Amino acid sequence: MSALEETLKQSSVEVPKSRNRDESILSRFLKLLCSVRLGVGMLITLGLACLTGMLIMQQNVEKFDRYYAQLTPAQRLVYGGLGFFDIYHAWYFNAILCVLSLNIILASIDRFPKTWTYASKRTLTVPLRWMRDQRQTDSMIVSGEQATVEAGIERAMKESGWRKTFVTEKGGRTFVLGESGLWNRFGAYAVHVGLLTIFTGGFLTAQFGNTGQMPLTPGQSTNLILDTVVDLDKTQQITKQLPFEITCTDIQQKLIRKEGSISVQNTIDWLTYFRIKDETGTHDAFVQMNRPFDYRGYRFFQASFVPIGRARNINVQLTPADGSAPQEIAIKRGETATLPNGNRIRFSEFRGDFKIGKEDLDEDTSEYPNPGAILQIVQPGQPPETAYAFGPQMASMPIASKPVAGYTYQLTDFERASDQHILSIQRDPGSNVVYVGFVLLFLTLVSVFFFSHQRVWAAIGKTEDGKLEIIFAGNANRNQNAFDEKFGRFISKLRQQDLEA
Repeated sequence: MSALEETLKQSSVEVPKSRNRDESILSRFLKLLCSVRLGVGMLITLGLACLTGMLIMQQNVEKFDRYYAQLTPAQRLVYGGLGFFDIYHAWYFNAILCVLSLNIILASIDRFPKTWTYASKRTLTVPLRWMRDQRQTDSMIVSGEQATVEAGIERAMKESGWRKTFVTEKGGRTFVLGESGLWNRFGAYAVHVGLLTIFTGGFLTAQFGNTGQMPLTPGQSTNLILDTVVDLDKTQQITKQLPFEITCTDIQQKLIRKEGSISVQNTIDWLTYFRIKDETGTHDAFVQMNRPFDYRGYRFFQASFVPIGRARNINVQLTPADGSAPQEIAIKRGETATLPNGNRIRFSEFRGDFKIGKEDLDEDTSEYPNPGAILQIVQPGQPPETAYAFGPQMASMPIASKPVAGYTYQLTDFERASDQHILSIQRDPGSNVVYVGFVLLFLTLVSVFFFSHQRVWAAIGKTEDGKLEIIFAGNANRNQNAFDEKFGRFISKLRQQDLEA
């Protein structure tokens, strides 16, 4: 009989009504807190809360704003009022974890003394009637010296896997106990420790964690992340401050087709280069799609990008107005190239769909329908001038064919990249605790359900004709089928060997 079965059996015993009436309210409350029914109910409730969090998109997930916009006003009001958009931080979720944890702790304390008796007070002798009533029982009559028979039974028990044996006498009979897997009786408490470890890690993350998104544009610095907060039927973005400053140094997109769009379908990877500055100094960092970056408990992930076409670097052909041979230069985004005559050309801006006037930042230019670059030309001793470089199809436009600082400029090639990469930044102080808890839970569940506490007794007594009668019985707290086969092999071994020798 397993410890769980015994616990359930003991909990099902009716207490006289008069005794119940004499119990204090505190005693009844403590019994409720450590009851199995409450624990199972809390586990089911916790599972339903987690299922709700899976079915309803949480507010810190990318594209939550689109999901929220698709909901009806009634859904927004109900979900927001019940805290479903951020259920893992809701007060009732923490309350469920608290009650369940308290139930596990109190139940373990309440039942541990009964479990400890298996180790502190072994059942070395059992009634013969009980032995004959067991599922696994057998008997045999042998001749020979009792000491020899006892030694043979002990040896067979150890060879069968019950390595701890005990011999005692009671009522004129000698009892031999073989035992293995006593630790399995305490496996439930290890499972409880694993669950409590997971709950602790989840609580640490919920209370002290930090999540948000940070748009990064090359050359810009920030120490703020954006997070979405739902207040009943409306959403708003809030900013959170990081304990360090981030400066984006470069963003890059690896495309399947170099001349294709920067859409997801044509992208292999997104790469973001940035620099972290804090009181310890400056640290270079790098994030790509399957390679997050960790710093001071914060983890940086690639989340998304803005589909506005930009160029990471450009190749520009400069044709002198005097008709001499043209030359070609390459300029990286935000950098400057110097010509032999001392003129400096700065890569100022790039547009995937160039139009005269202010750029529409809400337009999707990931297909680059009309690419063009804006250059700043600086001549020694003169104010900067603006030049435009387009592809061959627009090279004849007046704005492009007009010489600036003695040259006309034509865009011959460029490396495509988006305007911004958006990183998801997460501080998860309980993640390692949760990982430890899951490993511990897995190992303990395997040990609890794949092994068992097994005991085999042999009661040796003399018959009227001077022979020895041996009654065998076995008991296991779980994996009964495997124990039945093992017990059968044990009895077969005893019958085949000569116990009298």
